[in-house]
Amino acid sequence: MADDPPVAGRAAHTAVFVVPASAAGERLDVFLARQESLELTRSAIQRLIRRHRVRVNGRPARPSRRLEPGEEVVVELPPPEPSGVAPEPLPLDVVYEDGDVVVLNKPRGWVVHPAPGHSQGTLVNALLARYPEMEGVGGPGRPGIVHRLDRDTTGLLVVARSPLAYRELVRLLKERKVRREYLALVRGWPEVREGTIDAPIGRHPVDRKRMAVRPEGGRAARTHFQVVERAGRYTLLRCWLETGRTHQIRVHLAFIGLPVAGDPVYGGRQAQGELGLEGQALHAARLTFPHPRDGRLLDFTVPPPADFARALERARSGARG
Repeated sequence: MADDPPVAGRAAHTAVFVVPASAAGERLDVFLARQESLELTRSAIQRLIRRHRVRVNGRPARPSRRLEPGEEVVVELPPPEPSGVAPEPLPLDVVYEDGDVVVLNKPRGWVVHPAPGHSQGTLVNALLARYPEMEGVGGPGRPGIVHRLDRDTTGLLVVARSPLAYRELVRLLKERKVRREYLALVRGWPEVREGTIDAPIGRHPVDRKRMAVRPEGGRAARTHFQVVERAGRYTLLRCWLETGRTHQIRVHLAFIGLPVAGDPVYGGRQAQGELGLEGQALHAARLTFPHPRDGRLLDFTVPPPADFARALERARSGARG
């Protein structure tokens, strides 16, 4: 995830500001960072200044330049960086949309953004066809993407339509102000009704396509869980993330002996065709976050897909995979 989005979502142009009396003595970079029309972070502004794309009274200036009332500040904004992703008119299940954000219900089997072996048919390809203004918003090849779901994990995902939304969503995720709540049908019964798995996660030492709990060298990872119901040999859990590592919930639950049902990577041999599932029984059921522009709280829920619901019924009846 990029810490600092590039200038994007606009054609190349210049922005002109006249320094008001209230900004007397203010640093140039601080002054520009406060200009909401630029939709740029302070570090992005500093880069533009270093590249001589910012002039004060017609001359290049340093980020630390102290401004005086009445001075003219001109900012040259470069054109957006192309994503290199081809738009594809694929169906999207849109739960909510406005000029800044889109909330989607991702189906099973969809890769979020292009990667080796998946250059087409991804969520990003579909997003660019419906929202062409997202081109260049965020990192190259991942326009609008601020967080991801695994290919066979279903449910809610928020993407950014504007540079401001991208920057703010990245910040909100970093500050843990985005709550992502999942339903997971797991094999086995936990020993407690609720708990926290606090175990660092890193790349598997042998199989580089997998992740694993790595006490040495792993990145901090915390998953909270709560029992919703026991269903035969299975348990339905509600999980929510404090961090967002690759495969985090799947790795953590397998680590404590509760693999997600139907998980072909971390669920062992029993996962193949388990409970009639088409993939792991992990669903992003609820997503809550402050709107990146006005701060109002947005709260969304979606039910699990049909195969998840059927698997839960089979688990309740005691049917075997």
